[in-house]
Amino acid sequence: MKSTVYRYGIYATLTIVGLAWGAFFLLKNTGQGLQEVAGYLSMLLAMIFIFLGIRHFRDRVNGGYLSFGQGLKIGVLIVLIPAVAFGLFDILYTEVLNPTWKEDYYAKYIADLRKSVAADKLDAAINKAEKEKAMFSNPAFQFLLMGGTVFIIGFIVTIISSLTLRRSKTTVA
Repeated sequence: MKSTVYRYGIYATLTIVGLAWGAFFLLKNTGQGLQEVAGYLSMLLAMIFIFLGIRHFRDRVNGGYLSFGQGLKIGVLIVLIPAVAFGLFDILYTEVLNPTWKEDYYAKYIADLRKSVAADKLDAAINKAEKEKAMFSNPAFQFLLMGGTVFIIGFIVTIISSLTLRRSKTTVA
């Protein structure tokens, strides 16, 4: 089981970090909306390896059988690897590769607020955005948020995969 978890966890990690790295270079001069879509798409594509890892375990390691619990355990262990890696990559991205990202993001966010929020409520909305900016500037919070996002998506994929791939042993009388 360990080799399956490590192999497919590393595949998922290479996919999510590789696509995020590629998006950094290819989408550098595009809007933040497109970059965000690319980020979530890279997460979803990487989660394919959870399904493949659970299926590999069922077919090649476990003799063609898989309980829901086994699938859940393997899927959760697989997704922990890219979740941690993506949390670390996000910190690397915002602190080293693109250190102005936070300022750029919040500048656009404030500009959007100025366009969409009524004048009497604008100061409160800007104050709220400043508090959120301070919270999101904490690297530990960033790690937990991005790693947690990957984990949640992966956990959903794990449940679906475990349900669809389960196969119980049938006894012949």
